[in-house]
Amino acid sequence: MRVELDEPKCVASGQCVVAAPEVFDQRDDDGVAILLDEEPAAELHDGVREAAAVCPAAAIRLVER
Repeated sequence: MRVELDEPKCVASGQCVVAAPEVFDQRDDDGVAILLDEEPAAELHDGVREAAAVCPAAAIRLVER
């Protein structure tokens, strides 16, 4: 799986960080999401899928391999 984050679309809700803290974080100044790992390990995929599903701005795109 490859993760793509469209930072300009991010509304800083933080739902991705709650769902997959190993893969996402937030900038301190504005709360916009940061992608920590664009190719997360298989054991993190469920959390990443949840993060993409709950993102209110649809800023997370998953490319399944």
